[in-house]
Amino acid sequence: MHLTVEQTYPADVSVVAAMLSDAEFVRWRGRRQDAGAASQVDVSGDPASGFTVSLRRTLPTDLIPGQVRQLVGDHLEVRQAEAWEPAREGRHVGTVAVEIAGAPVRMTGSLRLEPTADGGTRQVYDGEVRAGIPLFAATVEEAAAGAVRRTLEAEERAGREWLTRS
Repeated sequence: MHLTVEQTYPADVSVVAAMLSDAEFVRWRGRRQDAGAASQVDVSGDPASGFTVSLRRTLPTDLIPGQVRQLVGDHLEVRQAEAWEPAREGRHVGTVAVEIAGAPVRMTGSLRLEPTADGGTRQVYDGEVRAGIPLFAATVEEAAAGAVRRTLEAEERAGREWLTRS
């Protein structure tokens, strides 16, 4: 199942890239109630040379439909890894992988940060959600895509809040 999520921030690309590569921000966003409970955060590098962000968090299964919950248990352990390249022409691109532990579900795709006409930044996640569960793959993919979308929407809210605090 294809998934595209667009986020916008009221700051230029360099400011948003600095925020996304800030370990303090990643830990802070991971502790927010609407984004799940982060248990592991790792950030390395910087926007000038490229950076990676790894985050492991636990989400309640109330984010997914009831018929799928029995397949994944009481909580979802989500591992998210992003690898960002150095800026080129005022933009950043990268790759993303999101896995749900204990369920054969994975999203892989691309990331990009690009300027908007109003001086802000658009962050785009574009990828494929795949489930390796015979007979239930489409239902599980749809549920997983919804959980990933809601998590990324929570991350956007966190980023906007962080930028207004700075």
